[in-house]
Amino acid sequence: MATSTPKPRARNVADLKASILNPSLTSTYETSFVFPGAVSRWLNNQTGVGDGITFDKLEKVQLSCREAALPDTNLATHEQFNDFTGVTERHAYRRQYNATSSFTFYVDVNYDSILLFENWIRFIVNEDASNDALSNNNYTYRVNFPNEYKSEIYIRKFEKDYKGINLEYKFLNAYPVSINTMPLSYDASQLLVCTVNFNFSRYVVNTKKTGFRSSVL
Repeated sequence: MATSTPKPRARNVADLKASILNPSLTSTYETSFVFPGAVSRWLNNQTGVGDGITFDKLEKVQLSCREAALPDTNLATHEQFNDFTGVTERHAYRRQYNATSSFTFYVDVNYDSILLFENWIRFIVNEDASNDALSNNNYTYRVNFPNEYKSEIYIRKFEKDYKGINLEYKFLNAYPVSINTMPLSYDASQLLVCTVNFNFSRYVVNTKKTGFRSSVL
């Protein structure tokens, strides 16, 4: 049965307010990093660079996250030719995830943002931070097992009134893979920021209103 074409209709100001005049803002969010247990124990034992940057610095670093990005995803498609003359069809067969997500942090005078993630990376490769080891001509290292350094990251998107539906993105099997360069200059001073890039396998989206409703992606 043929469907009828929708016709234009008059809308009042109340309709506009309810639909397009209540936009979500990019500046209302928070991030949360779950350090693996082995990494947090390693930090608290003062075996990392920076004279033992302890795990209790994490909350301050999370609050200093200046910039994050909600993850992107796409469908891989297969092209189908010649079923219809002159028509190329595309059918989905797999969902794909961008494997990397970046987070930018303000750096305070104690350099906690830099040192926390430097230590996480140092733990991944099981690197000895002592000067004696680094000066050894036979210096070697062995990467730790993935289940020791992979963990979870959360981005929670909410609105300034803390009402309505909030979004929570949970990144699975996440770990830092790189830290971007941080230029220094004698020109006009600017805030020092640290950008850390994480690998992850996939993500899960939760919506929160009166409780969590999970949608596995």
